[in-house]
Amino acid sequence: MKLRDQNTALILIDVQKGFNEENHWGGNRNNKDAETKMAQILGQWRTLKLPIFHIVHSSLHPDSKLHASHPGFEIKDEVKPITGEPVITKNVNSAFTGTDLKERLDNLNIKTLVIVGLTTNHCVSTTARMAGNFGYDVYLISDATATFDRIGINGEKYDSELVHQISLASLHNEFAEVIDTKRLLELI
Repeated sequence: MKLRDQNTALILIDVQKGFNEENHWGGNRNNKDAETKMAQILGQWRTLKLPIFHIVHSSLHPDSKLHASHPGFEIKDEVKPITGEPVITKNVNSAFTGTDLKERLDNLNIKTLVIVGLTTNHCVSTTARMAGNFGYDVYLISDATATFDRIGINGEKYDSELVHQISLASLHNEFAEVIDTKRLLELI
């Protein structure tokens, strides 16, 4: 059965302009085409009139690039919501915590989710984990997510692509099926 026949929802997580300031987040962002892939997927969802949910992170820290008072809070132009597409605001890593996302999904009888967004090892991962634990069938799109370099607990630097791949590996076949955009578009 095709994903379109399963009332599959697209969840776009934290695709916000604040992430354009790479050095603030650790620099060396991987997967520079992620937003292009997200826009391609979003276009397909709109064409098929499938459910779409935009998630935005509203940091509680006034100096954050993702604070509501900062221009970085705004959703990137590539995936800007259109009329009728819900935007859900969260203050923590999971799109489920402190929001009505689960109720909205359940009210629409949605059992399958496709997750894209920023960043792979934070809000994308946390949301995918919770979605899996809630019993949703989750598809995480590897080339429609991205992250930044990280500094380890002993000061060592971890390359963004390594962080991305390890994050995806930790989720695959445990909380989600990790696939790329090409495969998703075949399944839809």
